[in-house]
Amino acid sequence: MKLHYHGHATWQIDDGTHRVLIDPWFTDNPKADCAADAIEKLDAIVVTHGHFDHTTDVEAVAKKTGAVIVSSFEIAGYYGNKGCENHGMGIGGGHAFPWGHVKFTNAQHSSGGPEGELGAAMGVVLTIGGKKVYHAGDTGIFSDMRLISELWGPLDVAIVPIGDNFTMGIDDAVKATEFLNAGIHLPNHYGTFPLIDVDPTEFVSRVKDAGRNAVVVVPGESHEI
Repeated sequence: MKLHYHGHATWQIDDGTHRVLIDPWFTDNPKADCAADAIEKLDAIVVTHGHFDHTTDVEAVAKKTGAVIVSSFEIAGYYGNKGCENHGMGIGGGHAFPWGHVKFTNAQHSSGGPEGELGAAMGVVLTIGGKKVYHAGDTGIFSDMRLISELWGPLDVAIVPIGDNFTMGIDDAVKATEFLNAGIHLPNHYGTFPLIDVDPTEFVSRVKDAGRNAVVVVPGESHEI
C-alpha cells in the first residue's frame, strides 16, 4: 500500500485497487505537490474537520472524481447541500464501505468552517488493503490515544501533527507515538507557515531513540508498507 504525501495534512492512500484522499488542500497551499485538478481516480475523501487547510479543495475534487465525502454529520451535510455524494458519521462510529472501513476517533481541536462551526474535530482509523492507517487530524495529545491502538489496532501507520501552536508539537507527538505504537509514525502539519516551522528530523530521531519507528515523507513523495 502506498501513502502519498501531498503536503501539510493531505494524504492519498492507495492499495492498488482503491484510493482515498484525506483532508485535501492544494489551492494556495505553499507545500502542495500538485494542483487539485491533478487528482483523478478516487473512491472517497475523508475530512477530519472544517478548517480551510483541510477542506479548501473538497468540493472541487469530489465533483470531479465522484468520490464520496466521509466526515462528521455536519461536514457531510454541508457538502451534500452543494451536490456532493456524502456519508456522515460521528466520533466512535465505524462503517464498512466497498473500498475499506472508516472509524472516527476523538481529536482535541475545533472545526470551524466557512459558514461557522461544523461538528467536532476527529481523527480517523482507515482500514484499506488489509492495513490500518490512523490519521490524527489536528489535535493535541490526549491519554485516550492508548485506546485507539488497543481497541482498533494494531496500527500499521500513524500520521501525527508535529507543528505546535495549533496542534501537538514535537515533545507531545513523540509521547503520542508511545500511546499509538504503530508500525511506522509519519509527521505532518508542519512547515507550511512560520508558526509551525519545526524540524521533522528531530521528531524522527527522538521516536527512534525511544525504540519506535518513524520516517519523514517529503511532499510529493510516498511511503510504502
